[in-house]
Amino acid sequence: MAVARSRKGSPKGEPAKGGGFDRRGQLLAVAAELFATQGYSKTTVRDIADAAGILAGSIYHHFDSKEAMLDEILRELLSGLHERFAAIEGRDDDPRATLSELVRASFAAIDEAPHAVAVYQNESGNLAREEAFAYIGAYSARIEKIWLRVLTAGQASGVFRPDLDVKPTYLFIRDAVWSTVRWYRPGGRLRSEAVADHYLGLLYGGLL
Repeated sequence: MAVARSRKGSPKGEPAKGGGFDRRGQLLAVAAELFATQGYSKTTVRDIADAAGILAGSIYHHFDSKEAMLDEILRELLSGLHERFAAIEGRDDDPRATLSELVRASFAAIDEAPHAVAVYQNESGNLAREEAFAYIGAYSARIEKIWLRVLTAGQASGVFRPDLDVKPTYLFIRDAVWSTVRWYRPGGRLRSEAVADHYLGLLYGGLL
């Protein structure tokens, strides 16, 4: 999920594997940051080109449109999340350990791809109604099912409270975790691992 890493220093991108220059990756990183900070609708192809230090027309050598860039950012984010969560569930650990790893993976994704996560948070509600972005709802549903299965398994095994409705419990956890992207700063004083530990302490132990 490298498309949304924070750009630090020069906006000239990073070397691709083998020592080449990853222009597509650079443009996606620039676009993700602009979509996240000023909004998709307010960001123009010229804005992206200016931030990348190239002519606007040069973007079309790599992408058909601004929408194509958004599509690639979101597909990479969501497919990566689903793959990561499915792998965690597949380890068949006890439900509490699995839930903890799901939470840790979520915070790690925010650390790795803050701009892509922010774009998803800001834009997915409207985009999911568009046919070209129907996969957003599909991926969200698959991811939700993973978390619900883990919570349900935890109740069945006696690890989690049986009186809690798993659907709103998942929604509480989901929204609390992903809203962190609005204040968490990669490379700042708090590391994603520490944020995850703090959140899990609250989730399992509460304030009292």
